[in-house]
Amino acid sequence: MSRFDGYFLRQLLVLFGFFTLVLVGVFWITRSVSLFDRVISGGQSAMVFLEFTALTLPTLIRTVMPMAVFAAAVYATNRLSRESELTVMLATGSSPWRLARAVFLFGLTTGLMMAVISVFLRPASVEQLEVRQAEVAGDVTAQLLNEGEFLHPAEGVTVYIGRIDLDGTLHEVFVSDRRDAEDAVSYSSATAYLVNSDMGIHLVMVDGVALRLDKQGRTLSSTLFEDASYDISELTSTGAMARRSLEAIPTIELIQDRETIAAIEEFSLGQLVEELHQRFSWIAICIAVSLAGYSTLMLGSFSRFGLWPQILGAFTILVLLEGVRGFVSPVVIDDPRLWGLLYLPAVMGVFISCVFLIFAGRPLFRKRDPVGRAEPSPA
Repeated sequence: MSRFDGYFLRQLLVLFGFFTLVLVGVFWITRSVSLFDRVISGGQSAMVFLEFTALTLPTLIRTVMPMAVFAAAVYATNRLSRESELTVMLATGSSPWRLARAVFLFGLTTGLMMAVISVFLRPASVEQLEVRQAEVAGDVTAQLLNEGEFLHPAEGVTVYIGRIDLDGTLHEVFVSDRRDAEDAVSYSSATAYLVNSDMGIHLVMVDGVALRLDKQGRTLSSTLFEDASYDISELTSTGAMARRSLEAIPTIELIQDRETIAAIEEFSLGQLVEELHQRFSWIAICIAVSLAGYSTLMLGSFSRFGLWPQILGAFTILVLLEGVRGFVSPVVIDDPRLWGLLYLPAVMGVFISCVFLIFAGRPLFRKRDPVGRAEPSPA
């Protein structure tokens, strides 16, 4: 690379890192509010929240990376144009195609980053996240240890704990079990303990009363007890997940065992093909949006007011490519043989960039002298 290529590439990478941090921060704050409320209200610690947040980062980064690549290409090109650096390079004989070399290397670099995230890191993180979510959902103790709240760990079951001591003693315990409509029973006790044994998890209540409603006889019977054991092992499912999501399937399995996965996990072949090629299409999108942002701004000439019309046009192209990507996905799911359509947005972006660079290198409006030589039109 020439010195200018290295300078341009460094500018692009620095701005890409800045925009990625900003966009990830904005999206992370938006999503983490609901995630924090859901995790903490489920009785989990802040470490579980941080773990879940870390596992969602690859998906979040993959979502914002094309936008960060596009923003970096547009901002860097606009700044170099505003500071006349691109104008000087063009005046010394460098063509827009020559100056696009740094942008192409930038798109290729970010594409390699996207390949690592989209093909390897994201499926692994989604798989681990689903495993941890299943473990948290099966943590009966964490779901019950919330004092002062009416909790519903399972349909037809209500649990209330008034106070929890540091040694684990539960006070003012109320349990209502309505899973059997013909034999609904409610327990109330002054104190209780959670006991985990080989037989499962039991709530041992001390000094309480059990109320049982007989709907046919329309009678309510009460039984005082000194201690009673209530099995809470079946309130939530602690088993393994029955089915993975598409995003959690490793890429190597999608390449080698699509038919097996479709038969066992009940995914259609179109869904599997679309997910596989979608992961690779994100790589090409990084290259396409970087070239599209640069080439669109190269259509404009130097102006002290900037290149705002070209910036607006570049943003329009980005929206167009995103719209095409959303349109072709259902088509591929219906007919897996049309998987090539998933790469259509990237091909369109590169094609539009090439057309714009041709126009930028050969302005349409020029005067010609009588001999036929082209000469620049007056400013």
